[in-house]
Parts: sequence; structure tokens; C-alpha cells
Amino acid sequence: MISAASLRNLGFGSIIVPAGGLPLDLLKRRVTYRRHTFAVQVLSYALGAAALLAYVHAGTIATTIPSAFFLCGVVLIGIFAVLSETHFNDRFEDHYLAVFQVGGHTAIQLGFLLAAPQIGYAFLNVLFLIFGVASLRMTPRQATTAWTLTTLSVAAIFLCLRTPIGMPANTTPERLAAALCFVLTIGQCVFVGLYGDSLRKKLYNRGLKLKKAYSRIEELAELDELTGSYNRRCIMRMLDEEIARAHRFKTPCSIALIDLDWFKRINDAYGHPTGDEVLRTFAITTFANIRNIDRFGRYGGEEFLLVLPETSTDSAKHHLERLRQIIADLDWSAFSPGMQVTISAGVTTLQPDETPDIFLARADRALYSAKARGRNRIASV
Repeated sequence: MISAASLRNLGFGSIIVPAGGLPLDLLKRRVTYRRHTFAVQVLSYALGAAALLAYVHAGTIATTIPSAFFLCGVVLIGIFAVLSETHFNDRFEDHYLAVFQVGGHTAIQLGFLLAAPQIGYAFLNVLFLIFGVASLRMTPRQATTAWTLTTLSVAAIFLCLRTPIGMPANTTPERLAAALCFVLTIGQCVFVGLYGDSLRKKLYNRGLKLKKAYSRIEELAELDELTGSYNRRCIMRMLDEEIARAHRFKTPCSIALIDLDWFKRINDAYGHPTGDEVLRTFAITTFANIRNIDRFGRYGGEEFLLVLPETSTDSAKHHLERLRQIIADLDWSAFSPGMQVTISAGVTTLQPDETPDIFLARADRALYSAKARGRNRIASV
């Protein structure tokens, strides 16, 4: 009798997928997993043959039954091992060929039930284990089909076989053999439980990984690839949220449209790669000098939007003036000798019942005023 361990990786479904499309490391891992499974199956048949030897010792069955049982199991496993080593399995989504493995192992159990009906229940017990493990992966339709075919086979055996099907325990050796069969069956049931628990843990861990990956994807979808600040879509959503909060709680909210002065000249004079580094450095410096509640994102090109919740106009101008001075004092010559980078900003504070478009338009007018007055300065409206 095979143990549930022999079916540890069985699943159902045979949707064809091109083996050539799978990564080489995945194919190697699959072959390794299948080799482990086949080794466990061989061990299971060896244990089952040992249990049958106990019945041989008791004189209940013929001496050829254990060896024939073990040989049939090894041949079946050998066939699947050859298919595995030639990567035939990898053409299928179910690379363990589980449907065929379940069918083959079930056929062996029923075949030896016919060969040794006097201990037939020892083989019938294994069917529960086969289906117990297989049901972890079967679809309802597959389970119904497998149950129907097996039921018809077992019913035919019970109706057509004239020899009594039993599990004798009349003598001490037979009782010991029966006890050994039950011990193996109980052990197999424990394995099914442990295997099911391991599957649940794997699914839980995969769920956690998928959740983290999804969070990371969401995070990346909100960030500007070049500067690491929020992208326009995200910063505009945050602006809407802060405006709604300010209206609801009657608190001030200011914004600043920030522009890097003469940025086109930097690109033309020093090249776009240097321009990209300037944008990154500016973004990093800004992040290091704003509050946790502030929101900073790339509005477009060399323009950035800074949202300052719970901040009045005077306080916002103070924050921006400090940032302007920090940017101007940076040693930009590391990028190119003589390089100097400055910023201009337009600051404004939300008015009652003001919409985001009007709010931004006033900040844009303030930025235009700062540029018109010579740049490298902060203006407000």
C-alpha cells in the first residue's frame, strides 16, 4: 500500500504551456521536486510491501504478493520518472501529471484487491488517502469525475467478486499484520494533515508577499521615475484631499509652485544627463527640508508642487525662502565647474470655497511674478 506521502505533490488539470517558455532555473527546480516525490513514492511502496510480508508470515497471502506489489509500484514510478527527466511533464501546467498518477496508483490498489481479496480492506484504505491528498488540488468537476469512476470500479468489484473481501485478524500474526496496516494508515492520515497545513502556510506566505508586491506597485505608480517625488496624478489627488480637509475643518492650506531657474540653459550647456542629476538633487534636498505633513511632487518638467497643510501665507513664504536659500547655497560645481542653480516659487493660501483649478492658477500667477522680478525669489498672491 502506498502512503499519502507518495501523492504529496499531486494536483489536477493539464493545460498545455510551452516548456521552452519557462526559465531554466524553474525547470531545474521542478525536476528536483519531482525526484524527491518519486523517491518518497518508492519508499512508500517499500513500506507497503513490508506490511504485506507480515501477512505472508501469517500465511494469509501468497509470497509473491509483496514483491509483485513493490515491482508494480516501482515500474509505475519509473515511467513517470522517465517522463520527468525528458521534460515531457513541463509541457503541462500540472507538471506532476497528477491525474495519471492518481489513476495509476488507484489501479494498483484495486488490482491487488482482486489478487488478494482476503486482505482487500488494506488496499481499500489507501483509496481514502489517495483522494484525501488529491482533493487538495482537484476542481469540483475533476473530483466528481474521479469519485464516479472509482465508485463504479469498487462497486463492480464488490458485486462481481465472489471471494469475501476482508482483513483477517484470527491469529496473532494476522492481528499484528492488521495493526501494522492501521498504524501505517494513521501515519498517512497525519501526513495528509501536515501536508495540508504546509499548503495553507505557503498560501498565507504567498498572500503576504503578493500584498507587499501590490503595495510596492502602488507606491511605484505614484512616484516620478526620475526624481522619486510624487508624480503629477498623485500630487493632484493629494492637493484635492488637502483642499477638502481644509474646507471641512476651516484650517489654512498653502501651496507653492516651484520652478528651477533657467533649467533649459542647464540642459543645453551641460547636457540632459546633468540636467537629470540637478532635478534629482533638488528633489532630494527638498524632501530633506520639508515637514512630514507636507506633500511634494513633480508638476511637470522642471516645475514642482509643494502642498503645505495647516500653513498660513507668511509661514509658507518663510518655508520657501529657507528652501530657496538652501538650494542657492548648494555646491553645484560637483556636476560642472561654475554651475549655479536657483529656484523661483509662487506661494498662495487657499481661500473659502476655492476650487483646485483657481487655487493653482493663483499660485501660477505668483510664480510668474517671481520670474518677472528677476527669478531666485519667492512671490505670493
